Amino acid sequence: MTRLRLDLAYDGTAFAGWAVQPTLRTVQGVLEAGLATVLRTEVRGEPAPRLTVAGRTDAGVHARGQVAHVDVDPDVLEQVRGRSDRPALDALVSRLAGVLPPDVVVHRATVAPEGFDARFSAVRRRYAYRLSDDAALRDPLLRGHLVWHRRPLDVGAMEAAAAPLVGLHDFAAYCKPRPDATTIRTLERYSWSRDEAGVVVADVQADAFCHSMVRSLVGAALAVGEGRRPVDWPAQLLAARARDAGVHVAPAHGLTLEEVEYPADAEVASRAAQTRARRALEEAAPPPCC
Repeated sequence: MTRLRLDLAYDGTAFAGWAVQPTLRTVQGVLEAGLATVLRTEVRGEPAPRLTVAGRTDAGVHARGQVAHVDVDPDVLEQVRGRSDRPALDALVSRLAGVLPPDVVVHRATVAPEGFDARFSAVRRRYAYRLSDDAALRDPLLRGHLVWHRRPLDVGAMEAAAAPLVGLHDFAAYCKPRPDATTIRTLERYSWSRDEAGVVVADVQADAFCHSMVRSLVGAALAVGEGRRPVDWPAQLLAARARDAGVHVAPAHGLTLEEVEYPADAEVASRAAQTRARRALEEAAPPPCC
C-alpha cells in the first residue's frame, strides 16, 4: 500500500466534528465517502478508505491547515488518472474536488515519507481563536468564523493572564476528562492581540491538545478580559488541576486549526514511535496526587 498525505481545509459550521458518527455529517465521513467514490472501492467490493487525522476537531470548529493520511493500493491510485497523462496524485485532487461539497477542500495529496503518521508524527498544532468586541466590526459575512462578544475586552489583561500557562503543565482544569487519557501537555505559545482591523485573536500552539482545551483556555481569558476575574485567576485554575464551574467553554465557531507541523522526512518515523511510547506511558501512569 502507498501512504498518502492529504493537506486539507474545511468550514466546520455544518459538520458534527471530524470523527465519523452514525447518522451525523462529519468531515471524516464526507472525505472517506469522496475517496471511496474516486477510488471506486465499492465497485471492487473493497472497504472504504480510512483516514487518520492530525487532530480531531469538535462540531463547528474550522480548519485551514489540517493533515490526514490514507493508505491506497498503488494500482488503484494509478487508475484514477483515467485516460489523462497527468500525475495520479494531481488527478486524485482534481477528482475529489468534483465530488466533495464546497465546505471541504483537499489542497494537496503527496506520497508520505516512510513511517509517516498524520497524528503521531506531528510535533505541534497551532490554533487561532477570533472575536469581535466592537459592533462596527460585526460583519455578517464572517459570523460563522468570528465570535461576537458583547462586552469590551482588555486584551492586555488577557495577554498577561495567558503568559504563566505557557510550558509543560497538567491542564486538567482546562480539559474535559476522558477515561485513561492524560491531560499533561506542553503549551508552547499562548498570546492575545488585536489584528490590524481590531479583531481580538488568540494564538495557541502546543505539542498536542486535550478535549476542549483551547476553548476552555479562551473562556478563562474572557473572564479576565471582561474584568470579572483577576489576571492571576487562569494560573490559579491551572495549579488546582480540577475543572471549575467558572470556566466556560468558548463557542466553537471562533476556533480554527491553522497549522500542523512535522519534522524532516527522515525523522517522521522516530517521532511517531516516540509519541506513541510517551502517550502509552502517560496513560498507564496514575494521575498526580498533589
